[in-house]
Amino acid sequence: MAAAQELAPALGVTGACRMMDIPRSSYYRRQRPRPYGPRLKPTSHPRALHPDERTSILEICHSSRFTDAAPASIVATLLDEGIYLGSERTFYRVLAQAGESRERRNQLTHPAYVRPELLATSPNELWSWDITDLKGPVKWSRFKLYWILDVYSRYAVGWMVAHRESAALAERLISETADKQQIVQGQLTVHADRGSSMRSRPVALLLAELGVTKSHSRPHTSNDNPYSEAGFKTMKYRPDFPDRFGSIQDARAFCRGFFEWYNTAHRHSGIAMMTPEQVHYGRSGIVLERRAKVLAEAFNAHPERFVAGMPQPQELPGAVWINPPLEPFSKGGGH
Repeated sequence: MAAAQELAPALGVTGACRMMDIPRSSYYRRQRPRPYGPRLKPTSHPRALHPDERTSILEICHSSRFTDAAPASIVATLLDEGIYLGSERTFYRVLAQAGESRERRNQLTHPAYVRPELLATSPNELWSWDITDLKGPVKWSRFKLYWILDVYSRYAVGWMVAHRESAALAERLISETADKQQIVQGQLTVHADRGSSMRSRPVALLLAELGVTKSHSRPHTSNDNPYSEAGFKTMKYRPDFPDRFGSIQDARAFCRGFFEWYNTAHRHSGIAMMTPEQVHYGRSGIVLERRAKVLAEAFNAHPERFVAGMPQPQELPGAVWINPPLEPFSKGGGH
């Protein structure tokens, strides 16, 4: 900078700064005398609150009268009483500076919903049921399909098509299905979502009377009821599923044919490609023996085609879960 000052009389300020590669603003800044003397203390803004006023706002907010009131409510109440301590925004600012900008209202807290973990190792241990809409003949018209599914076998143990969703109808269907399947006390758990019919008092009393354990999904968690959801998808993606049903009789006729196919002809990947009826009524062992025999004959005829040895039929799962227990992380960091 000193060299630029020496060259400035001969080359001019611009030329000297260009030659020394410094900005002109820095050159001129050096020419101004620096103010020396004691630094002035910063002054508060004229509109700033006095410390006593901040204390008064905090005391009001901490008082038993306003301890759970929002700043807007406090300001309005004080105005009605002829008192003004500050605006709503001022109250929020003072509370934030004190680290108290959080929910102040006294509200009901709901308990944490437990993740359902349900196990089935044989038929009629765990049922899942739900209700879905079937479109009627005109816009906004709906029929209700009630479907009770055995989780282990995927067998549709009960179903009903009605004009409306009703706790009384659900109670009747569950009762009739339990009688048909000869359910005894302490044998069965019934799982459903949190619909009004599912959580109704008549259904709860019926399940208690039958000695059936009830279970519900968590709110807004469709994965807690996956088997019923998968069943409805299987139905509604069938090629012959209509966009609308002309009447409730049409809907019942379709469902009658669908459930006959679903239980006796539909081969389910989750149960070793057997039909739900075969698994539900204990015929899976015969089917597996027959498959093993056919595979053994094929192996004996052409063993060179089976490089991994004699093939074995797919086995049934030993256990079927709704939300299997979460495995804790191992010490090595793996699952």
